[in-house]
Amino acid sequence: MLDQIQWSDGISRVEIAERTGLTPQTVSGIVRRLINEGVVREDGSSRASGGGKPRTTLRVNATARSAVGLHFDAVQLACAVVDLLGHPLAIRRRPTPPGSDPAQVVAVMAGLVSEALTEADVPRDRVLGLGLATPGPIDQELGPVAAPPSLAYLDRFPLRQTLSEATGMPVTLDNDATAAAIGERWSGAGKGVANFAYFFFGTGIGGGLILNHQVYRGGSLNAGEFGHLSVRPDGPECYCGNRGCLEMLASPSALVAATRRRLANLPDGGGVLAQRFAANPESVDHAAIRGAAAAGDPVAVAVIDEAAAQVASVASSVANLLDVDLIVLGGHGIGEVESRYVDVVASALATRPVSRHIRVVDVTASPHGADAAPVGSAALVLHTAYSPQLSALLTD
Repeated sequence: MLDQIQWSDGISRVEIAERTGLTPQTVSGIVRRLINEGVVREDGSSRASGGGKPRTTLRVNATARSAVGLHFDAVQLACAVVDLLGHPLAIRRRPTPPGSDPAQVVAVMAGLVSEALTEADVPRDRVLGLGLATPGPIDQELGPVAAPPSLAYLDRFPLRQTLSEATGMPVTLDNDATAAAIGERWSGAGKGVANFAYFFFGTGIGGGLILNHQVYRGGSLNAGEFGHLSVRPDGPECYCGNRGCLEMLASPSALVAATRRRLANLPDGGGVLAQRFAANPESVDHAAIRGAAAAGDPVAVAVIDEAAAQVASVASSVANLLDVDLIVLGGHGIGEVESRYVDVVASALATRPVSRHIRVVDVTASPHGADAAPVGSAALVLHTAYSPQLSALLTD
């Protein structure tokens, strides 16, 4: 029921009953409880179509509670505090501590959470909990991250439990791509969309699935590993054991390597990126490549468009396999070049899926942009509290 109120820009009790199939008495009882808890508020009234008694409009009381989200990957920690509508109140970032001391990482995480809550001016007694998103795969029964390649020192470390003890908050754990998809469903382009696939671009490439309004997790609860679908059977060997995986061809490290190879073989001169490479090859990192592509540098554009074409191949396969209504592209890994990815993927979705003769699958960049993972992490908490059928499974 809260989903219906949250998805709508104002809805009446009668409309909720019509959409959910619940009796008016049941709807009134649940709404009364939500109002008493401060989660829902009455916001004026509107005339019913065809006349009749005005209907009281219900809306989510966004300031009633807050949630904290923490995204952890090999490069950076990002923390978000959001209201009940999933709107960010504060975002804080910090580089992931170097080295391999899990206790130090947890201490930095806890400090970042405190900083974000202070910036948002949210007291801890109004916080529902802390959502933690990490690269997958994740062992959802034991809780710790299960040997992500870039974070091997955390293999089987009880990260969720340790972070809960350090912050004094219940912690909900999920992989970053699924968290981003849940955040998209709560307050982004996927709001109210029954079936969509989310491509998350971070240090690697992951995926999240919402099917029939539900998070789809699969048998081991790690569904949606789009980055490990092979697009070049003769491509480079991947750490997963496959060859030519999307992640090996389109991740930040892959793009940096491809760009430096091209620049090393260029004749003298060239664009700004080539000049930068000549002065200091190490300065041509992923951020520099994205910025150069956004500015029209020919080498950077070629590399980004080639990566987008690989993503488009996987997106077309996902559309054929799952018949989703929407594909969302997001995460800090495509900052500044979202439109290039969207254009290439949209072209593929208009010409390649079998169902294109019935309808073309939409594609869009996430409105959360680089904040997709921390905002999605906080959305894990909102779903745990208010949409348990969609929540992550593990909470301390």
